[in-house]
Amino acid sequence: MEHTISTAGSPGAAERRAPALTLVLTAVAFFMVALDALVVVTALPAIHRSLGGSVGTLEWSVNSYGLTFAAGIVTAAALGDRLGRRRVYVAGLLLFTAASAACALAPTAAALIAARAVQGVGAAAVTPLSLTIATSSFPPAKRGSVMGIIGAIAGLAVAGGPLVGGGVVQGLDWHWIFWINVPVGLAAAALSMVKLPESRGPAGRLDLPAVPLVTGAAVALTWGLIQAGDAGWTSAKAVAMLVAGVVLLVAFVVREQRAAAPMLPLRLFRSVPFAAANGAAFMTNAAIMAAAFLTAQYFQLGIGYGPMATGLRLLPWTATPMVIAPLAGTLADRIGTRPLLATGLLLQAAGLAWVAAIASTSGGYAHFILPLIIAGVGISMAIPTVTAAALGAVQPADIGRASGVVNTLQRFGGAFGIAIATAVFSAHGHLGSPASMTSGYRPALAVTALLSLIGGVVALAIRQRPARQPYPAPQPLPAPEAPFQSSTR
Repeated sequence: MEHTISTAGSPGAAERRAPALTLVLTAVAFFMVALDALVVVTALPAIHRSLGGSVGTLEWSVNSYGLTFAAGIVTAAALGDRLGRRRVYVAGLLLFTAASAACALAPTAAALIAARAVQGVGAAAVTPLSLTIATSSFPPAKRGSVMGIIGAIAGLAVAGGPLVGGGVVQGLDWHWIFWINVPVGLAAAALSMVKLPESRGPAGRLDLPAVPLVTGAAVALTWGLIQAGDAGWTSAKAVAMLVAGVVLLVAFVVREQRAAAPMLPLRLFRSVPFAAANGAAFMTNAAIMAAAFLTAQYFQLGIGYGPMATGLRLLPWTATPMVIAPLAGTLADRIGTRPLLATGLLLQAAGLAWVAAIASTSGGYAHFILPLIIAGVGISMAIPTVTAAALGAVQPADIGRASGVVNTLQRFGGAFGIAIATAVFSAHGHLGSPASMTSGYRPALAVTALLSLIGGVVALAIRQRPARQPYPAPQPLPAPEAPFQSSTR
């Protein structure tokens, strides 16, 4: 999906008016959407006490957002090209804001899950189009810097997500992690309508039939994993949902093979390096999101830390990419993506496995610091290289499509990782006591380490880039937003 700019009138002057203001407005929205990917994790125990439900219910409050986010990214970007990027972007902001208010007002867990799903739809519009609008306001020579700024903002949002969530829950109430989006979202939408330029891209075909197929497959498979964790792998509901998910996934693949303008161009996967990079991206996010989901609850329900203390204690892992990822990205330009990506995922696997081995209901926090740092350094090496590896495996004309594919698979990976880890947790423990929380946490976190290990092994299939051959410049659409995202080199 190549994204050129087309406006009525004089595009050159209109598109680049007040570029600094454009960057600020889009960055604020980007930050808000990125923050909501993980701001909930430290609030989950408080939500559980308020609304009830099982660990599967808590899981859906995270995954409903991630699944609709993933399913809508490519379609939202295409709608922006056709209907106007500012128009669809502002509509996404308003939808995200309204859904945030609905989350805050949710009287039941089911209502919260539904509102989070709508939030994800809004985020799917805001994320890719904020990047397109921002980068289009600057000349090509400065767009790499703009991508770096927005990538750093995304990294800050993810590092701060558990901390902000914990601080808000402890100082106010869990409802306020959603209420704070409302004034920010309304102000950003109003200013964007007035200050941002309108633009369009090539009006290509929309593969709308593919959206319900891939979303249905993801929801059915995730739901099946949850049912398997709650009722066992022989449960009729679990088996039925897993079979339905596989059938829908097969139907999606058949659809994409025949579609004139596929949502997910399967021909790109004929390239082994591209397929390997996307497999690594999927496993990277699966491990990160599942580990964050589990560890935030373990620190509170297993050890007894408060929400704010939990957010602070996650920083050796979540904040490390802000320091290490830029250095790793620079090094990747010299030695290639494969060694950094594979080594990084193996380091994260080692760090998470270490945490799983020493987790208990006592013993304090100090012995977690070193393994969390190791995991953080590892993922810091993978962050700037996984997307670059995928984009570097395709021809320049396919970079836009490749970016959409890797971003979508990253989001789906996060949802599946949480589902798999939660199924393992439910088979060995529950939320009723510190001992039962720890009993489930240890094997579930070991599974996240295994996911990271698989990602590292898959990354070995990525072909090394010849020396002195530069990586593709960052593309404005779709947004490379993912947990622990930094600038793409």
